[in-house]
Amino acid sequence: MAYLLTAAIVVVVALIALWLIVAYNRFIRGTNLVREAWSGIDVQLKRRHDLIPNIVEAVKGYSSHEREVFEEVAALRAKGADDDVLKRSETENALTRSIKTLFAVAEDYPELRANENFLSLHEALVEVEDDIQYARRYYNGTVRDFNIRVEAFPSNLVAAAFSFRRKVYFEIELASEREAPEMDLSDTREESSEGHDA
Repeated sequence: MAYLLTAAIVVVVALIALWLIVAYNRFIRGTNLVREAWSGIDVQLKRRHDLIPNIVEAVKGYSSHEREVFEEVAALRAKGADDDVLKRSETENALTRSIKTLFAVAEDYPELRANENFLSLHEALVEVEDDIQYARRYYNGTVRDFNIRVEAFPSNLVAAAFSFRRKVYFEIELASEREAPEMDLSDTREESSEGHDA
């Protein structure tokens, strides 16, 4: 009887140990997937950073009096290489707003908008930003899976024991995205209500 009890305890301990090993290895795998996904975003952001000086030079050739915008873009571009996801997200979003300002400046110069070099730079930026979006979706998917494992029971016990913490999602605005135009529907509603009254 004592032998059976000892054997049962050994089996239970072995199963718990096996589960701990499997759960720990899943966290390691998740951590590595998040790192790999982040490196994909990093590569695409570097491609975007490489395009920016060319865009600045193209706009600068037509509008030299926008010095403040050019300096801001250069400063943000230099600041960009941070491995902290939250800080990098803030910097990249500030850079996006500066790039949008550059494109707004370009709107004032029809000959610049028609310039073949500028158009190809704009197309390259749109392509890179599409790639950033794909990389961001993949990264955020790996972060979501990792965070579920950190929070769900019983894997949260392993997370707490080995200090696995939630990862941060990467959110970014893109310069190539157009904001949806705002529509004032109040006039339309008034007209339709007048039509019903008649």
